Amino acid sequence: MTPEEQPEQRSATGKPMVRATPRDVVHIRLGSFALIAIIAIGVLGLVAGIGWLTVVMAVLAVVAIVDVSLAVRRQARATEGTTTEAG
Repeated sequence: MTPEEQPEQRSATGKPMVRATPRDVVHIRLGSFALIAIIAIGVLGLVAGIGWLTVVMAVLAVVAIVDVSLAVRRQARATEGTTTEAG
C-alpha cells in the first residue's frame, strides 16, 4: 500500500497524527516567525530608502523560505511508510 492510499492516522483524541522531528518543528516555527520580521524590516528599509537593508532582508527571506521548505520536505519524507500509530 502506498502512502497516498493509506488512511490518515488519528490519535486517541481524534487529532491527525504526523511524525515530525523536533528539529523540523523548530525550523518551521522559528523560520516562519523570522520571515515575518524579515519582511517587516525589509518593507521599512524600502520605505525609508535604505536600499542595502532591503537587499539584505530579501536575501535573508530567501534563506528562511528555503530552510522552512526543506524542513517541511524532511517532515513529509519522515511520514512516508508509517503504517502504525505510535503511542
